[in-house]
Amino acid sequence: MSRGYSVSVVENIKKADGKLLGVRLGLVCVSHDIPVSRVADDLGVTRQTVYYWFSGVRTPKNHIRPALEAYLNKLG
Repeated sequence: MSRGYSVSVVENIKKADGKLLGVRLGLVCVSHDIPVSRVADDLGVTRQTVYYWFSGVRTPKNHIRPALEAYLNKLG
């Protein structure tokens, strides 16, 4: 488990639908120990929004999806 994420955040990501773009982003960020604050700053959204995406509570709106997909591809 990553040092930067709480156990509950990691568990929520693992329970969520891994097909969702935001959940996929969460899995990559946890595995690479990329802080939520960095993701939020890079994408111009709040940290809470990123946490919602990671857990699958919310899905990214259509206007942000291309930037999020490019960001995810850049991370590998």
